[in-house]
Amino acid sequence: MTTQSFLFSIDRISTAVGKAAAWLLIALTVLVCAEVFRRYLLNSPSQWGFELSVMMYGTLFMLTGAYTLAQNGHVRGDFLYGSMPPRRQATFDLILYFVFFFPGIIALLYAGWDYAGSSWAIRERSSITANGPPLYWFKSVIPLAGALVLLQGVAEVVRCVVCLRTGQWPERLHDVAEIDVVKDQLEHSTYVDEEARRTAIERVADIDEAAHGRLGGAAGNAASNNGQGQGVAR
Repeated sequence: MTTQSFLFSIDRISTAVGKAAAWLLIALTVLVCAEVFRRYLLNSPSQWGFELSVMMYGTLFMLTGAYTLAQNGHVRGDFLYGSMPPRRQATFDLILYFVFFFPGIIALLYAGWDYAGSSWAIRERSSITANGPPLYWFKSVIPLAGALVLLQGVAEVVRCVVCLRTGQWPERLHDVAEIDVVKDQLEHSTYVDEEARRTAIERVADIDEAAHGRLGGAAGNAASNNGQGQGVAR
């Protein structure tokens, strides 16, 4: 197995779990709408509605953490980072992963395993309402999410090592992103001449990379300047 295929394998796991968890958003929307309907129109709120909505949102939030990391989508302070060359970015990331990321995630995994084990042992239920919903399955999400983020963190460390060796960030397993919408709009626009459209589309990927701070140095600045300089009529 090559390094790139190893990275893609972990990316696929994180992406698959993230996409599966995303369906909870639809279920959560239906649940909240039904609860609002029952509470304000029928004056008959359910006992578990609020607690289930909290659990579903918490599960969605935790299980998409690894997916967001795989897509390089977590919030980053790019004031200095974005101007660094790739090798310096990789060095910076590598230090932060070992100083902050791994200790924090391992602590989350350890504590979450303890919380989940204790909850399963007593078949814990919520005490907010009478005969509240079970909590043990919900607390099991904590160590599961920690394990997924830890696995993706290993992939990110490998990416840093590859970048230190080659001077280039290895490719990611891309998923649907907002920048794809821009590209689609440009391709189907009837108000942009062909040459301007072709030039703008060619720069879309570079602008996206610069926004994530992965080009660094002169390349990142050039991509940002080109993106700002493209005037596209809508």
